[in-house]
Amino acid sequence: MEENIGMPPQALMDAMDVYIGEQAAKGVFLDGGGLYGTEDAVNFVVRQGEVTRVDGPYAEGKEVVGGWAILQYDTLEQAVAEQEEFARLHAKHWPDVTVISTLRQISDGPEETGA
Repeated sequence: MEENIGMPPQALMDAMDVYIGEQAAKGVFLDGGGLYGTEDAVNFVVRQGEVTRVDGPYAEGKEVVGGWAILQYDTLEQAVAEQEEFARLHAKHWPDVTVISTLRQISDGPEETGA
């Protein structure tokens, strides 16, 4: 989402409380939270074997990760459907904001290669 656009409307916060409560009751919501702005962020960039520390704020960044959640579903289809519901809550309760909701799987480690 864009940074420094203010707090979400209370209607969205209330809807998210209900949504997260439902997901927790089903046993799929494992953890989540919001993130502070980039003004205090610290990045480490690895480039060509060298590590450089880069402190925020980042004038070149227009969008930032505003929060995260770890959920566990039985199927990819179920995860996609629930992610769409999450996005629709934002569209309904905060229509003025642009939010990109990304669904990614957590890796358990290196994938085995087939022979």
